[in-house]
Amino acid sequence: MKIVNMNKISKEQINQAARILTESIPEGWPDFQSAMKEIQERLVPENTILVAIENDEVIGWGGMLKPVYNGNVFELHPLAVRKDMRRKGVGRAIVKALEDAARDKGGLIIYVGADDEREGGETSLAYADLFHNLPEKLAEFKPGTHQTGFYMKLGYKIIGVMPDANGIGKPDIFLAKRL
Repeated sequence: MKIVNMNKISKEQINQAARILTESIPEGWPDFQSAMKEIQERLVPENTILVAIENDEVIGWGGMLKPVYNGNVFELHPLAVRKDMRRKGVGRAIVKALEDAARDKGGLIIYVGADDEREGGETSLAYADLFHNLPEKLAEFKPGTHQTGFYMKLGYKIIGVMPDANGIGKPDIFLAKRL
């Protein structure tokens, strides 16, 4: 597996990346066209978009958006790994490469917003009253099948929650890591 900049891959490989995004996060990108639009919007010089390639095929990709807070803070968005390649270190490798890129640009913090928007919820914060005793809910947080568990294994910590960001009971969970 090698990690390369998305600006250096073929049109067919970009199509593969779009299909991976739709397969991985259908709530955000339900079809090929919406995934291609996301990629086109992200492929600007201010952002860093990296892809994992194996045997000339895209197996995952992730983005780091232009910095905020005077260049100190970078957002990781999005991260998608082909279904058959999950739990094989692909996502971890992409995130590490993005963290390294943020460090190289002088970043101090990298963060990610992780929507808990699937019907029924995935985390212990779904459908909870997050305006009542949030510190206790965070202390007892359980990621379930949600991507927050992946990021927490990589050293990310929950730094905030936006209740009802995606509808009643569907929060956006913000995680960050000091670089």
